[in-house]
Amino acid sequence: MKILYVYAHPEHSSFNAFLKETAVNTLLDRLHYVEVSDLYRMKFNPVLGKDDFLRRKDPETFDPQDEALHAVDTLSFSRDIFEEMEKVGRSDLLIFQFPLWFSSVPAILKGWFDRVFAAGVAFNPITGSIYKRGLLSGRKAILVVTAGGSAQAYREGGIHGDIHRHLAVINHCTLAYAGLTVLPPHIIYEADTLTGEEGREEIHRYRERLLSLLTEEAGRYPFPPPAI
Repeated sequence: MKILYVYAHPEHSSFNAFLKETAVNTLLDRLHYVEVSDLYRMKFNPVLGKDDFLRRKDPETFDPQDEALHAVDTLSFSRDIFEEMEKVGRSDLLIFQFPLWFSSVPAILKGWFDRVFAAGVAFNPITGSIYKRGLLSGRKAILVVTAGGSAQAYREGGIHGDIHRHLAVINHCTLAYAGLTVLPPHIIYEADTLTGEEGREEIHRYRERLLSLLTEEAGRYPFPPPAI
């Protein structure tokens, strides 16, 4: 299986970093092809802008969707975007690992979605290429999320509300929108305060989940309405 591991955490000695290394080593040990996009280490530019398109369709007025569709036809995306798009195109499974910040992904990962999941590459509303007809259909995706709060705080009726409602904005409105088959997220709660033993247990649990991903039933994750 060909796997793209998109990782967004700024600290290279963090628990998140150890999770990522565990994942990559586990998958490589099983002879899978793994590419890693470590966004902070890459200093990935998260800001979608005019320079993303090397041959502008309209130099006067900037319409990102029109420019993206034109860039698909003319192969004129900027190199950093095109390299990430190629990684996506080679993958069977996309794993997105990040800490939950303000109920969402870090800005650098949001920018990755904005720039890489471009019109004509991940979706095309003009041709109706969204959701089950999305341009990334045939691939799977999963979110690997660390949260500072407890499972109790992130349940329905908890102080933060059901975490799956927060993640639905990403799972449903981004990943599924592009045609990806979304697997249930892997969530680690209270990641900031885990003891050494608890951390080892979470590493083991994640390793076991990774091994099951290859045969895990797809399409069984029920999307709740996003938190508004």
